[in-house]
Amino acid sequence: VQLQASGGGLVQTGGSLSLSCAASGSIFSHVMGWYRQAPGKQREKVAYITDGGITNYADSVKGRFTISRDNAKRCVYLQMNSLKAEDTAVYYCREWSTTDSVYNYWGQGTQVTVSS
Repeated sequence: VQLQASGGGLVQTGGSLSLSCAASGSIFSHVMGWYRQAPGKQREKVAYITDGGITNYADSVKGRFTISRDNAKRCVYLQMNSLKAEDTAVYYCREWSTTDSVYNYWGQGTQVTVSS
Protein backbone atom coordinates (compact mmCIF):
# COMPACT_ATOMS: atom_id res chain seq x y z
CA VAL A 1 0.00 0.00 0.00
CA GLN A 2 1.29 3.43 -0.93
CA LEU A 3 -0.28 6.74 0.04
CA GLN A 4 0.68 9.84 -1.91
CA ALA A 5 -0.29 13.14 -0.33
CA SER A 6 -0.33 16.41 -2.23
CA GLY A 7 -1.75 19.91 -2.14
CA GLY A 8 0.24 21.57 0.60
CA GLY A 9 1.70 25.02 0.27
CA LEU A 10 1.91 28.52 1.64
CA VAL A 11 -1.27 30.45 2.37
CA GLN A 12 -2.16 33.55 4.33
CA THR A 13 -4.22 33.50 7.51
CA GLY A 14 -7.86 33.06 6.67
CA GLY A 15 -7.12 31.37 3.38
CA SER A 16 -7.94 27.88 2.14
CA LEU A 17 -6.07 24.83 0.93
CA SER A 18 -7.17 21.43 -0.24
CA LEU A 19 -5.11 18.32 0.38
CA SER A 20 -5.42 15.05 -1.52
CA CYS A 21 -4.15 11.58 -0.77
CA ALA A 22 -4.18 8.85 -3.38
CA ALA A 23 -3.95 5.22 -2.31
CA SER A 24 -2.46 2.51 -4.47
CA GLY A 25 -2.25 -1.18 -3.72
CA SER A 26 -5.11 -0.80 -1.29
CA ILE A 27 -8.59 -2.24 -1.32
CA PHE A 28 -9.57 1.12 0.19
CA SER A 29 -12.16 -0.26 2.55
CA HIS A 30 -10.59 0.95 5.74
CA VAL A 31 -10.46 4.16 7.73
CA MET A 32 -8.67 7.06 6.07
CA GLY A 33 -7.37 9.97 8.06
CA TRP A 34 -5.26 13.08 8.14
CA TYR A 35 -2.73 13.80 10.86
CA ARG A 36 -0.34 16.68 11.31
CA GLN A 37 2.90 17.38 13.07
CA ALA A 38 4.16 20.85 13.86
CA PRO A 39 7.81 21.49 14.72
CA GLY A 40 8.59 20.35 18.24
CA LYS A 41 5.17 18.80 18.72
CA GLN A 42 3.75 15.31 18.58
CA ARG A 43 1.80 14.11 15.61
CA GLU A 44 -1.90 14.65 16.15
CA LYS A 45 -5.09 13.51 14.51
CA VAL A 46 -6.84 16.09 12.37
CA ALA A 47 -9.74 14.09 10.96
CA TYR A 48 -10.73 10.66 9.79
CA ILE A 49 -13.46 9.09 7.69
CA THR A 50 -14.64 5.48 7.66
CA ASP A 51 -15.44 3.54 4.52
CA GLY A 52 -19.09 4.17 5.38
CA GLY A 53 -18.56 7.94 5.47
CA ILE A 54 -18.59 8.54 9.21
CA THR A 55 -16.32 11.45 10.05
CA ASN A 56 -14.51 12.64 13.12
CA TYR A 57 -12.58 15.87 13.67
CA ALA A 58 -10.19 17.29 16.18
CA ASP A 59 -11.83 20.07 18.16
CA SER A 60 -9.28 22.55 16.84
CA VAL A 61 -10.46 22.12 13.24
CA LYS A 62 -14.20 21.51 13.62
CA GLY A 63 -16.20 23.84 11.44
CA ARG A 64 -13.15 24.78 9.36
CA PHE A 65 -11.91 21.51 7.85
CA THR A 66 -13.85 18.92 5.89
CA ILE A 67 -12.66 15.41 5.15
CA SER A 68 -14.11 13.40 2.29
CA ARG A 69 -13.28 10.34 0.26
CA ASP A 70 -13.88 9.04 -3.25
CA ASN A 71 -13.79 5.26 -3.07
CA ALA A 72 -13.86 4.88 -6.85
CA LYS A 73 -10.74 7.05 -7.18
CA ARG A 74 -9.21 5.68 -3.97
CA CYS A 75 -8.62 9.20 -2.74
CA VAL A 76 -9.19 11.04 0.50
CA TYR A 77 -9.36 14.82 0.68
CA LEU A 78 -9.05 17.50 3.31
CA GLN A 79 -10.58 20.88 2.58
CA MET A 80 -9.10 23.44 4.95
CA ASN A 81 -10.77 26.82 5.31
CA SER A 82 -10.19 29.78 7.61
CA LEU A 83 -6.63 28.68 8.13
CA LYS A 84 -4.73 29.89 11.16
CA ALA A 85 -1.03 30.14 11.89
CA GLU A 86 -1.38 27.23 14.31
CA ASP A 87 -2.46 25.00 11.43
CA THR A 88 1.09 25.16 10.12
CA ALA A 89 2.46 21.62 10.09
CA VAL A 90 3.38 18.67 7.93
CA TYR A 91 0.16 16.86 7.09
CA TYR A 92 0.13 13.09 6.70
CA CYS A 93 -2.55 10.79 5.40
CA ARG A 94 -3.05 7.42 6.96
CA GLU A 95 -5.01 4.30 6.15
CA TRP A 96 -5.70 1.75 8.84
CA SER A 97 -7.92 -1.11 9.81
CA THR A 98 -9.92 -1.13 13.02
CA THR A 99 -9.81 -4.94 13.12
CA ASP A 100 -6.24 -5.64 12.00
CA SER A 101 -3.55 -3.69 13.80
CA VAL A 102 -0.95 -4.73 11.24
CA TYR A 103 -2.81 -2.88 8.49
CA ASN A 104 -1.53 0.63 9.12
CA TYR A 105 0.01 2.82 6.42
CA TRP A 106 1.23 6.41 6.27
CA GLY A 107 1.86 8.77 3.41
CA GLN A 108 5.00 10.85 3.09
CA GLY A 109 3.56 14.15 4.32
CA THR A 110 2.91 17.51 2.73
CA GLN A 111 3.87 20.86 4.24
CA VAL A 112 1.18 23.41 5.03
CA THR A 113 2.40 26.85 6.07
CA VAL A 114 0.00 29.57 7.15
CA SER A 115 1.52 33.03 7.33
CA SER A 116 0.08 35.93 9.29
